[in-house]
Amino acid sequence: MASIPTTTGPVKVLTVGPAVGAISELFTKIKSINDKHGPFDLAICTGDFFGPPRSEEPKVDVNLEDDVDKLLDGKLEGEYALPQRVIEKIQKAGGALSKNVFVLQKYSVMTTAQGLRIACLGGTYDAMQYASDLPQDFTCPYFTKITVDKLLSNTNTSSSKTQNYSSLGAIKNSQLIDIFLTNIWPSSITHSSAAPLPSPELSSIGAPPLDEIVRTTKPKYIFSSGGGKPPKFWEREPFTWEAEEGRSTRFISLGAFGGEAVNGKKQRRYVQVSITQWFYAFSIAPPSLDAPPPARPTNATANPFANARPPKRSIDDAEPENFIWGNVNQPGKKQRHNAAGEKKPRPGYKCRKCESTEPGHYIRDCPTKNDVGDTGGKKPRNGYVCRACASTEHYIEDCPVAKAGPKEVGRRGKRGRATEIGRQIIPTHTGKSYNDVPTIPGGGHVLIIPIAHYPTLSSISKELRGPVLLEIEKYKLALRTLYAQHGAGAVFVEVARLSAKGGHAHIQVVPVSTNLQDRVEEAFTREGKAHKIEFESNPEGALKSISEDHNKSYFRVDLPDGRTMVHLIPDNLPFSIQFGRCVAYSETSWSNV
Repeated sequence: MASIPTTTGPVKVLTVGPAVGAISELFTKIKSINDKHGPFDLAICTGDFFGPPRSEEPKVDVNLEDDVDKLLDGKLEGEYALPQRVIEKIQKAGGALSKNVFVLQKYSVMTTAQGLRIACLGGTYDAMQYASDLPQDFTCPYFTKITVDKLLSNTNTSSSKTQNYSSLGAIKNSQLIDIFLTNIWPSSITHSSAAPLPSPELSSIGAPPLDEIVRTTKPKYIFSSGGGKPPKFWEREPFTWEAEEGRSTRFISLGAFGGEAVNGKKQRRYVQVSITQWFYAFSIAPPSLDAPPPARPTNATANPFANARPPKRSIDDAEPENFIWGNVNQPGKKQRHNAAGEKKPRPGYKCRKCESTEPGHYIRDCPTKNDVGDTGGKKPRNGYVCRACASTEHYIEDCPVAKAGPKEVGRRGKRGRATEIGRQIIPTHTGKSYNDVPTIPGGGHVLIIPIAHYPTLSSISKELRGPVLLEIEKYKLALRTLYAQHGAGAVFVEVARLSAKGGHAHIQVVPVSTNLQDRVEEAFTREGKAHKIEFESNPEGALKSISEDHNKSYFRVDLPDGRTMVHLIPDNLPFSIQFGRCVAYSETSWSNV
């Protein structure tokens, strides 16, 4: 092991995300960043350098020295295995793609000229392949338990004969790492963090074997490029190690520089902070014996690896039976049986059917489970009360009072039969109509409900918003035409509440007699003042602001004459979803259309 320097300056490092085949463009950009913000002492490329396999082998004989100049570019294996031509070239050149471009091995640990220790774990994780005996070279895209064991063994470097350690603590430092490069996230890295993830599924993509590597090596920086497909940028708050005074770890997952377009848009390569950020520049001081311990970061969190338990041993790893040490399989506990040979419950078990504990039986063996109620149906459990007649001897579906009631009233807690519901559903669906329904209940009142579940019409995704709004306008026009044939106009009411739990965007439609439709605006203005609801003086401007800011709650009324009334609902204030229909229904003559 190289001796630990006593004094040295900080090392400037530039780390970039996967090139995914865009090698020349990436090196051009690295050179530009180096000229503007450098010079950097080291450049590291994480993730897939060449991208997925393709029929045409990539060119590896390009002159890369001019692009990277004096930068040392370390590259690790990502999700895909390296192309065969690349493997052959780096084998002949001892890991070098060119003069200043080197490919790190799958489980390598290297020490730079400045004294930085960099560990690398290449490949991707597959739980089914982890315990297998796969090749450990670049032809295999996976890392296995053997790969992890070799990496941990490489971190256990022997001390130099010329090194004079002043304490046992200095000897333990020989296994610590400054920078850890990996394609996959550790499984515990998101624990104890308040930093929002760019995608919710990233909370469960980690690999448990990496947790042990982090706990053992305690790196100062962890860089990954496996944050989703395509990779997204995420930086975690730093966390500290109690056993190592002042030592902290930062985790950064980089976005991809190259790769395929996402949703028809290319990755943004020139942003500074976003989920697609693909580079990260920092300064790091090499280990030094006489350097004072660094200050604890102000935003440090609890260490997610301190309380994380190691994974349980698999069946294959379990120790074999050994009669010397007595670890042989013992027979299980004897089952409890009664005199008839049947299983009996444990002491204290109570049957939930009859509340009996003596002589004791399971609910499946309860003698009262087949009891019949007073109407011939199944007898209810203790404590049940029929909501129709208050009887405790039958369920509501067997109640004669509930069955004798009018069908249009319905029964609480029990839906009607399919034939009853069929006479009350909306008579149009997916362009078809139910011609066998003679009348429409509700006096012409209609609900227009988009199938897609969104709280407001303005919050519908861009892909669906246009077709949904167009179809709604078609229904509005059809209802206006229908009502006009019966001497009525249409009032459309929309209550858009983002704060309501489980809300579904919809429009309430109420018919109003033609000779009364001029009173609609006056009624809403009057009732609005009574409920401290103020309508906007410029409804067109309010609707424009709603379309630009989808996080606004609002109440909208489309009057029969085509004009619109808009009220912006303040945040955290209640607003009745029935307010519009109550106002429209307040004039009793309006409903008699």
